[in-house]
Amino acid sequence: MNAQIQKLKALFPAELHPRLLLVGGVVRDILSGIDCHDFDLIAFAPPNKLAALGFNLVAPKSTPNIFFRYVNGLGKVEVTALPSPEALAEDLIRRDFTVNAMTMTLDGTLSDPLGGREDLPGKRLRPCSATSLSDDPARIFRALRFECAGFRLTEEAEKTIAGTDWTDALGRLPVERFSNEMLKALGKPEPSRFFTRMLELRVGTTILPELFRMPEVPAGPPEHHPEGDLFTHSIQVLEKVAAATDDATPRFCGLFHDLGKLATAPELYPKHHGHEEAGRVLAEPMCRRLRLPLPLIKGLQATCRLHQNANRWDELRTSTKVKVAEQALKSGIARFLPLIVQSDCGREMPGWDEVMRVAKLNGEELGFPQGHFDREGIPPQQRYAMLLQRKVELLKG
Repeated sequence: MNAQIQKLKALFPAELHPRLLLVGGVVRDILSGIDCHDFDLIAFAPPNKLAALGFNLVAPKSTPNIFFRYVNGLGKVEVTALPSPEALAEDLIRRDFTVNAMTMTLDGTLSDPLGGREDLPGKRLRPCSATSLSDDPARIFRALRFECAGFRLTEEAEKTIAGTDWTDALGRLPVERFSNEMLKALGKPEPSRFFTRMLELRVGTTILPELFRMPEVPAGPPEHHPEGDLFTHSIQVLEKVAAATDDATPRFCGLFHDLGKLATAPELYPKHHGHEEAGRVLAEPMCRRLRLPLPLIKGLQATCRLHQNANRWDELRTSTKVKVAEQALKSGIARFLPLIVQSDCGREMPGWDEVMRVAKLNGEELGFPQGHFDREGIPPQQRYAMLLQRKVELLKG
């Protein structure tokens, strides 16, 4: 950390050092002994001086000007320009939680007017003011993301959240602010807490209505799903996937692998025939509504569609195994589909790596030289069947 601080100091002339303060998460992380990759500072300096040092102005609508620069070896460096030290107290009380409202000089002197240092050892999330959450309701989801890393909201903050109808306020937020917190939470040690706490506190009902419907839907016949409801089952799968990987994509796909069960008519409960295709159909509008990246959309669609076949891996014909592998490769889930299966139903997919190897082979590798199909006059609709048959022959030996 000392080397990083020295590199940070080198970005600014020495006369500015007394007017620079580390602030927010970087101070929290320094005090917690966590490596920092992004640095937030407050500067009592003219904006033109920061611009001259290579910082680019980002002008928010309701907060002081922020200057940004990416520095190799440090990461993102953001500087909030304040006119004078007197403006600091107002800036800090406008922040979210006390553990994020401490400042530290570049020489290590701590300033903590709101008591964040006292909250830090117990990982308490205490709002900086009575209006911290209502000023920016997205902070609720930020708190839930922090809870996935061991922090906990204070009892008073919980009561404020649970006792308020946030529907209209959250409806005015750009959905990306929710999705960014959700995706960050999915990479934390306890990602399931983000979603269980949404339900406990009843926040986000219109942002992610699929989640709030899950407790009302049976996961399946009791002999196969003694856990009961779809939410409990989905959270169990998420936790098993999370125990094996910290990658947010398989964790997200694990949580929503049974999305299609939400489309089952109640009179058909507890069975969910056709939920694989129903899930594929539901995945795209849900993900696009949340403004999620395309790889995540494709991944969830394929997980919904393929997981049930993959769960029956030992029962599949060789040709079906090849098709599952080809579709998994095309959608980007081949690396984690066996993990989803193991987490979902406790089964393995023996021979998956070999099927994958064969599924990747091109026409020449399968014994069809370039131009073979054209020379032989084989119509396009028959070509895939011939390639598939050759792959099946290879696998059967």
